[in-house]
Amino acid sequence: MILTKAQYDEIAQCLVSVPPTRQSLRKLKQRFPSQSQATLLSIFSQEYQSMLAFSCHCITTWLCLSRYLNGVGRNGAAPVLLELANEVDYAPSLMARIILERFLQEHEETPPSKSVINSMLRDPSQIPDGVLANQVYQCIVNDCCYGPLVDCIKHAIGHEHEVLLRDMLLEKNLSFLDEDQLRAKGYDKTPDFILQVPVAVEGHIIHWIESKASFGDECSHQAYLHDQFWSYWNRFGPGLVIYWYGFIQELDCNRERGILLKACFPTDIVTLCHSVA
Repeated sequence: MILTKAQYDEIAQCLVSVPPTRQSLRKLKQRFPSQSQATLLSIFSQEYQSMLAFSCHCITTWLCLSRYLNGVGRNGAAPVLLELANEVDYAPSLMARIILERFLQEHEETPPSKSVINSMLRDPSQIPDGVLANQVYQCIVNDCCYGPLVDCIKHAIGHEHEVLLRDMLLEKNLSFLDEDQLRAKGYDKTPDFILQVPVAVEGHIIHWIESKASFGDECSHQAYLHDQFWSYWNRFGPGLVIYWYGFIQELDCNRERGILLKACFPTDIVTLCHSVA
């Protein structure tokens, strides 16, 4: 799904005033029925994480902890922490992290390390307080944009699309090296696949292919260009990036410099054998 910048901005504008809930995602699908659910979810998640990174939310930790303790004091089974996160328009997983850190600071002799916190968020059964463990669990499973469960799902989806791309390359009888094979050869930063024999796509020579199971918005694409794509170009030559959930059309502006964007596996691949024939 390739969107113009204007189409993307229209979707992004709708996200400014909605909380990061599944109900909001359903409303977004109703508002933009022509867009796929996967594309909207990817945009929804990325936009919300971007808003979190640049927002001026002032979460008063002690006040949140006080309200949490009062809430569970009245009814420990109620989703107090989740409701508190929704009330202040904050990611439930981040609210859970804030309360968990504060709780452990007050009950442990030494401040908890980041690795300990992350481990408890991934597995709330490790939290020594049973009520808090249940509250954190409710936040994690109800957060559709952030947190360890979302990270796990994204990792699985990314791996699934890499396997899909591998199968497509094999079906086309293209010779390639994958990321694991390249790292075994000593490369530290590699694309998902290097083509041992380059191909042509829409008149552009391709030496490597990178799979991204996400929507290519301006923020993420610029970060990928800086951190990954230009490094691949410097080392391996021109390549192809597949954004499986689409991208902003105007971002596909580096074709002549050697980076081509697609929203699916190209069907018009020209191989050396094909050109000779």
